[in-house]
Amino acid sequence: MPTRSHTTRLPLDRFLRGRGRRRWTYTAITLLVALLLMWVDRAGLLLGSGGDMARYNGKTFTVVRVIDGDTLDIDAPDGSERTTRIRLWGVDTPEMAKRDPPQPAEPFAEEATALTQSLAEGRNVRLTLEEHRTRGDHGRLLAFVELPDGTLLNGALIRAGLSPADDRWSHRHIKRFDEAQRQARGEQIGLWGP
Repeated sequence: MPTRSHTTRLPLDRFLRGRGRRRWTYTAITLLVALLLMWVDRAGLLLGSGGDMARYNGKTFTVVRVIDGDTLDIDAPDGSERTTRIRLWGVDTPEMAKRDPPQPAEPFAEEATALTQSLAEGRNVRLTLEEHRTRGDHGRLLAFVELPDGTLLNGALIRAGLSPADDRWSHRHIKRFDEAQRQARGEQIGLWGP
């Protein structure tokens, strides 16, 4: 009967130690891949705009917090965040004061924030997205926000003279928002006042 060579057999304890190291290596690699996929998904690169369109477009959410005139949070988780941050399409309200580095609030920033709070905070709003661009440079969801009475919050800010119409990116309401800006300018209200 042929005998087995000791060089082809791996002792049991060495085999188990090697297996433990391999298992640790596989676990670490799996964890790193999962973290990478979460980061890619959070950046909106994994699902593209299709995920945001299916999740938010045409849906109603409650505004839980107004950050400033053109930024608010809704009651829907977004990745690891408990809320989804919305950046209003087609408007660019004046910036609120900043702490780091210190900057004072721009003229009409507080008025724009107050209007957004009075119209939207605590209310159910309906979101409409643009399929060609659902997220901005800072990962915020870009949306038109329809108030309970059917008014677009975006347009209301422009009509009140508290935001210029922002046409840096193409969207469905460009002409409508430009007209609202012309009207506010003609009436010399808000930013367009004397």
